[in-house]
Amino acid sequence: MVEKPIEIRKTFAQVEEIRTSAGKSDNAGPLRKVAVCAVITNPYAGKGFVEDLSALVEASQEIGTLLGKEAVGLLGAPVESYGKAGLVGSAGEQEHINAALTSVFGDAFREAIGGGAAWITSVTKPAAAGTVIDVPTAFKDEVWVRSHYDAMEVRVPDAPHPDELVVIAAVTNRGRLNARVGGMSIAEAKEKGL
Repeated sequence: MVEKPIEIRKTFAQVEEIRTSAGKSDNAGPLRKVAVCAVITNPYAGKGFVEDLSALVEASQEIGTLLGKEAVGLLGAPVESYGKAGLVGSAGEQEHINAALTSVFGDAFREAIGGGAAWITSVTKPAAAGTVIDVPTAFKDEVWVRSHYDAMEVRVPDAPHPDELVVIAAVTNRGRLNARVGGMSIAEAKEKGL
């Protein structure tokens, strides 16, 4: 049984805008990357092995909606790529942050950003406050669009505390600048009806 309620201590966002790569622009506009994080209490911290993690799974729907809406607002453009990540403080276990990032979170996140057909790339790890994590991103409608394989480095300076989780949602407005390694194009993905 969970005794401690799941509360958001704070949210944290970062925006990165890349205008050139290797000294060259591809004239398709800047690549804008946005990550929005929710620092939440971990109701299972310090309790040892707990079989039922449903409190985190259920709470993740509201968090997915919150982070998705905030990310879209900061992006200022239609979302083309997305990803998710999470950190768990030392009094918890990695499975706790994974419980906060299941399809319950993913479905709410997708709906908040205006849809997406592809699975959402993801990474989690145990961490101390200020740990850096690379959030992987991929095209939201077809994972085989290589131009959108990317990542965003995220660090919340004071989180997670030992009894916290950091839930992260990332979005981009386009693929990498000067992408040229082949693979399916967005146009080809659209022809497939995606």
